[in-house]
Amino acid sequence: MVTTKRNPALVVVQLSGGNDAMNTVVPYTNGIYHDSRNAIHLTEKDVIDLDGTLGLHPSMGPIKNLWDRGNLAIINGIGYPKPNRSHFRSMDIWHTAESDHIAADGWLGRTIRDLDPTHENVITGINFGRGLPRALHAKGVPVASVGDLETYGLMPDIDDKRVRSQALDIFARMYGPAEGRDAMLEAIGETGMGAFLGADILRAAPRNYSSGIEYADTTIAKSMRDIAQVMLADLGTRVFYTMHGSFDTHAGELLNHAKLWDEVSTAISDFFADLKEHDREDDAVVLVFSEFGRRIRDNGSGTDHGSGGVAFVMGSNVQGGLYGEYPSLEAKDQVEGDMAYNNDFRSTYATLLDRWMGMDPYPILDGNYEQFDMIKR
Repeated sequence: MVTTKRNPALVVVQLSGGNDAMNTVVPYTNGIYHDSRNAIHLTEKDVIDLDGTLGLHPSMGPIKNLWDRGNLAIINGIGYPKPNRSHFRSMDIWHTAESDHIAADGWLGRTIRDLDPTHENVITGINFGRGLPRALHAKGVPVASVGDLETYGLMPDIDDKRVRSQALDIFARMYGPAEGRDAMLEAIGETGMGAFLGADILRAAPRNYSSGIEYADTTIAKSMRDIAQVMLADLGTRVFYTMHGSFDTHAGELLNHAKLWDEVSTAISDFFADLKEHDREDDAVVLVFSEFGRRIRDNGSGTDHGSGGVAFVMGSNVQGGLYGEYPSLEAKDQVEGDMAYNNDFRSTYATLLDRWMGMDPYPILDGNYEQFDMIKR
């Protein structure tokens, strides 16, 4: 049983582009690290120390506060068998939880379907950003994709209630059931009706929101604020998703990586401060992941696509600490110049589904995976 009174919410933050795990959780006492990264290594003076051998990137100070409170789980060496350095294929594997073949549905789409099998709440899952990530897609599962919560909705500028009602009625009939539709039109219809039904529900969230937290003027901060608004409105949303990047730091990594982690760390810290201000910090767990890590050796000013990476799970119901062994940097242990993965990302998914969301992970992940003891009972 989870410790929250309300239904627990899962917030997923995707670091698009392949975050450099070695310069995120830094083995700053390791000589191989320094020798392999003449151009972009971080020194003992740079990092935020964790345990005397590993340190966080210097831009991750706000997240380090969660570590100090015992609410940050760091999953080292996370990945999957037969690593793939393609952004598209690797992200597809993370999104569908299937590494052997192309899967039809995303793992969170399947999660939402199990949470709400009769589609009683069309905003059980929401993406904050443009498009719909594969992770949230599943046949017949409505998911809202919100670019801007302040302006999200159908015909928001129509003030006349009668005119607006007529417009919505036309929209409903356009996307309503129709005999003889083919599969594509049926899918479009489901998406349209999901947007139609969810729009007015979500419009209430910013109207009723008040907070003393001043989020930064960045896209990730805006998304995290929008997530907080919907959570605090008690609309029944259980799965939240957003993305930030690009973490594809082939060049100029020192400056770009620092800027990206400053934006992500600050936004997540403000999100938790917002929940705490409203006495809701027990309601959410945040997962932060990326599709792969980077090569051990730098390329002169950045790093190229690798394999073994790092993920983070955080929140007041998280038992903080290091999970998964930090991959060896010895040449004999490398995988074609990459850090080897040593724990399957589906173990983290299974842990969150079972111990946080209170769900059976087997049908969602199509298998049993070892779980971590990182959710407080």
